[in-house]
Amino acid sequence: EMPILKDLATVAFCDAQSTQEIHEKVLNEAVGAMMYHTITLTREDLEKFKALRVIVRIGSGYDNVDIKAAGELGIAVCNIPSAAVEETADSTICHILNLYRRNTWLYQALREGTRVQSVEQIREVASGAARIRGETLGLIGFGRTGQAVAVRAKAFGFSVIFYDPYLQDGVERSLGVQRVYTLQDLLYQSDCVSLHCNLNEHNHHLIND
Repeated sequence: EMPILKDLATVAFCDAQSTQEIHEKVLNEAVGAMMYHTITLTREDLEKFKALRVIVRIGSGYDNVDIKAAGELGIAVCNIPSAAVEETADSTICHILNLYRRNTWLYQALREGTRVQSVEQIREVASGAARIRGETLGLIGFGRTGQAVAVRAKAFGFSVIFYDPYLQDGVERSLGVQRVYTLQDLLYQSDCVSLHCNLNEHNHHLIND
C-alpha cells in the first residue's frame, strides 16, 4: 500500500500491537489507519487519535475494533471482505487434509528419519486417518471464503452442506452443494465442520463455551 499512497499522503508504518507502541506524532496527526487483526482498538484507544477519520481493516473481520465507539467519535470503519479469500480457503483445506490424512504426523516422522513400517507405527497412522471421498463437510457461513472452500472440498470428494441464515436462496444450486436451515441439522449430518463467519455477538461461542 505504501508505494500507492506515498504520492497522496504521508505514510507511517507502525509495527504496533497496541496504541502504547504508536508514536505520539502519529496519534496526533493520522487521518486514516490501515490495520490487520493483530491490534485491538477499544474506545480508550480510539480516543487517543486526535485527527482520525477512517479505519480500514485489511481483512473481512472487524471484531478487534469497537465500531460503536468509532461511530460515536466520527470515525468510519471499513473492511475488505475479498482480502485473502483464496489463501484462507487453501489453508482451510490443508488443515482438513491434515485431520484426515495425518500429514503432520507423517511429516514429523520423515523429518526424524523414521520409516513407518512396524505394526505399531502403521496402526498409529491408520487409527487416525480416514478416507475423504464420501464424507460430508459442513460449512458454517457461506460467503466468499466458505464458497471457495466448498469448491476445493468437492474436488477431494467431499459432499458439502452449509448453514448460513443470512444468505439468499439459490447459491447452493449454482455450486452443487446442499443447504441446511438449522445449525443442529448441519452438526448432525457433518463428518467435519469448518467455520467461516466473521466473529460478532451473535456467533461468539457458536459451537461451545
